[in-house]
Amino acid sequence: MATPLIELDGLTQAYGSLVALNGLTGIIPRASVGLVGANGAGKSTLIKVLLGILKPSAGTASVLGLSVTDATIAMRERVGYMPERGGLPPDQTAADFMIYAAELAGIPPRAARQRASDVLTLVGLHEERFRHFGDFSTGMLQRALLAQAIVHDPDLVLLDEPLAGLDPEGRDQMLRLIGRLRGFGIYTLVSSHVLKDIESTCDWIVMLEAGRIIRNGTLESLTSGDTVGVEVLDDVETVDALLRDRGATVRRRGHLLEVTTRDGDPYDLINRVLAETGGGLRLLKPSVRTLEDAYLGEGGTVP
Repeated sequence: MATPLIELDGLTQAYGSLVALNGLTGIIPRASVGLVGANGAGKSTLIKVLLGILKPSAGTASVLGLSVTDATIAMRERVGYMPERGGLPPDQTAADFMIYAAELAGIPPRAARQRASDVLTLVGLHEERFRHFGDFSTGMLQRALLAQAIVHDPDLVLLDEPLAGLDPEGRDQMLRLIGRLRGFGIYTLVSSHVLKDIESTCDWIVMLEAGRIIRNGTLESLTSGDTVGVEVLDDVETVDALLRDRGATVRRRGHLLEVTTRDGDPYDLINRVLAETGGGLRLLKPSVRTLEDAYLGEGGTVP
């Protein structure tokens, strides 16, 4: 069995009386991982712990089988990091900085120059390689940040809000780039509160809410299940409560209830509940369950 991408055991991180991560435990396999949660859920703190920047207050964490506290240097040799923004010197060219980043990772000078050229081509900055970062657009800077994160050919790259500040075209470009990394043997962990972006790039989801893991599983397992939309004419609160009591996941929008069942037929469940309450309905139709539906169904809050 392959070594998991990440293992957490009682991981806790506190800033004084503020607990940012509260006893995280779980195994994350080798996959394209989406780390989701509202702002303040603990995503960036978890990434800093996984990089060995923060020492856990309690518990342990390992990346690619290497302890983030006891084997920090060995772990960092196999991991890349793309911060949310900034950090690139405005008076340096993209080519010079990528060569520097490659040499800093231990790549010999000649090989570093070739590697820098390769990654800048990969992210679509080959024509701009001799321009200074100070002349780059936001989208170009984000692609440069991605390039420096993979210049040493890591096994895993951690991306903290990689789409922040990008226009629609820039977002599409970045999403395509992230999706291509798996083909080069690079696993990704993408942190974002934009669930649609996670849904398009990841196949394993870790949900954080107030410093706790509320779900850890495949995207398919979170979004599968039979979902039906039913618009109730009256007494929607009672219908909602009864459906939940019988094990259904319900997302309510006014009188429209989106009902998901893991076991059994949702149509049969809705029919029995309506018969019990004597309520009527205006609409009954199949509904597609998204990652946002799953997140809100777990009690998460989306900004």
